[in-house]
Amino acid sequence: MSQVYALVNCNLIDCTDGEPRENAFVVVEDDRIKEVGDGAPGELPKETISLDLKGKTLLPGLIDAHIHACLIEADPHKAFADPGAMFAYRVGRILEETLQMGFTTVRDAGMADIGFKMAVEQGYIKGPRLLICNSMISQTGGHGDFRRRMDPRPPFSPHGVCSMPAICDGADEVRRAAREQLRNGADHVKVMAAGGGMSPTDHLDTTQYTVEELRAAVEEAQAVGTYTMAHTYSSASIKNCMEAGIRTVEHGNLLDEEAARMIKEADAYLVPTMVTYETMVSQGAQYGVPEFNIYKMNIARERSIEALQIAHDAGVKIGSGSDLLGPLQKYKARELVLKTEVMTPKESLLSATRVNAEILMMEEEIGTVEQGKLADLLVIEGDPLQDISIIENMDNIRLIMKGGELYKNLDWS
Repeated sequence: MSQVYALVNCNLIDCTDGEPRENAFVVVEDDRIKEVGDGAPGELPKETISLDLKGKTLLPGLIDAHIHACLIEADPHKAFADPGAMFAYRVGRILEETLQMGFTTVRDAGMADIGFKMAVEQGYIKGPRLLICNSMISQTGGHGDFRRRMDPRPPFSPHGVCSMPAICDGADEVRRAAREQLRNGADHVKVMAAGGGMSPTDHLDTTQYTVEELRAAVEEAQAVGTYTMAHTYSSASIKNCMEAGIRTVEHGNLLDEEAARMIKEADAYLVPTMVTYETMVSQGAQYGVPEFNIYKMNIARERSIEALQIAHDAGVKIGSGSDLLGPLQKYKARELVLKTEVMTPKESLLSATRVNAEILMMEEEIGTVEQGKLADLLVIEGDPLQDISIIENMDNIRLIMKGGELYKNLDWS
């Protein structure tokens, strides 16, 4: 027998091109949205569970397009000290807490493998829908090369529970690595195209990988109907990515007007991750993050608003990611608040719903409240278009539904 919910008497932000609607309703049958309308729904099956939202706001589940569930410590070098079972438990806890923040779908940007995805799908972890890239692909000495100087060993996990970065040089090695990730169940491919804040030996304003190497990853992803995301900061590396056919530019804090224009002309996406710089600069030291890494993160922080403004002015399609590490992952929703330094609250909310769904190539399934889509829904106390910061407080999220299943229900149990 089908399970039917009727969510009535709500203020609906459906994250389509339409305006917010008062006194709306949404009918859910099994895992799908069956009907969206105004006023009261028509005749419903007698087994329907009707929830009067009493004017609260209903909106689609949030999407975070850049997380690292397996980086369970603020300093990545300390993330793999636990025994395998403890490590897996802690990753599961991060995913479950992420769902309780209102994120019903997330894209892992490196290291979560198909085991964690299966654990979510089979209900062992009550977390968000998880899309994975398995190993990040990095050049020697690149952002994914976690080795300290003079350490000859490749990056490795002592317990083997997650996917460590693949260190590859040359187009053929990159191609093989991309194929290996896809063989292991990756939903997308990730390459490191520039230096990064948390790597031990490089700087932000660098290029990593040639256009030929980047294009090898792109071609392999496209061959199976998916895409490549690229970690990058500098304008030069962004331009290489656009020439190679990269779909999503992650971070992009050092971009200039020409790089933004190239992203726009390529019909690609920018996924800023502003909150990770704010939190790492303010709190990283207390978690033992080295001074050099905090120094680099502060450079990115200082340029983040300017870069977002340049991209916004250029008409770039802007998604939303958090990229938080370890105990700082609890601040994921703050990313939406920081974006309103440049974007309107509506634009920021759309970046974490409809635009992110497009990035994930799942716009027919998630990202908006529309008939036929998966029933990923949030009920919030207050109006995020008037005060988007209410999303930061988990107590304001009164109901969470993912695929028609309730994962949080504070007012109607």
